Amino acid sequence: MAKVNPTKGTLLIAEPSTLNDYSFNRSVIYLTEHGDEGSVGFIINKPTTFVLSDLIPDISCDFTIFSGGPVEQENLYFIHTIPDVIPNSIEIKDGIYWGGDFDTLTALLKNKSVKKEEIRFFLGYSGWSENQLIEELTDNTWVVINNKHKNILDLKSEDIWKNEMMEFGGEYQLWANAPKNPTLN
Repeated sequence: MAKVNPTKGTLLIAEPSTLNDYSFNRSVIYLTEHGDEGSVGFIINKPTTFVLSDLIPDISCDFTIFSGGPVEQENLYFIHTIPDVIPNSIEIKDGIYWGGDFDTLTALLKNKSVKKEEIRFFLGYSGWSENQLIEELTDNTWVVINNKHKNILDLKSEDIWKNEMMEFGGEYQLWANAPKNPTLN
């Protein structure tokens, strides 16, 4: 497996060694920021039981809310592919954008002008202080890969981690097929 450096738009795949870490076991994180001051990303494969209308009753919308990570879990974040209709969006990479004007987004959602595959909502985010992510990579906590998915917002969340493990091959394939909670086996 070729070494990939963490940059905006890459994916962090949790190593099997994180199985005891509730926040990150079997996680796939879309890295939205990486620099000298730290890193930020969102877990893209951990849906919660909430939908958007549970958190914002004014918006009648059943879009799933994902757990973005253990930091600021009381805050709602979003990434999307529609910067032309959401002003002040910040491009991450390859047509994926972070944030933007929430009032405009609210109006679009109320008018049913946004499709599920165009946006993903998160409670919280995953964050690393200066050099912390590099240290975790050195400790083999994550594998960094280039995002090869055309639209990561439309991926079926339950299979992402397993599929990546299968592609890595070797011992990773064994972990891909291991039960989510080995103590229940």
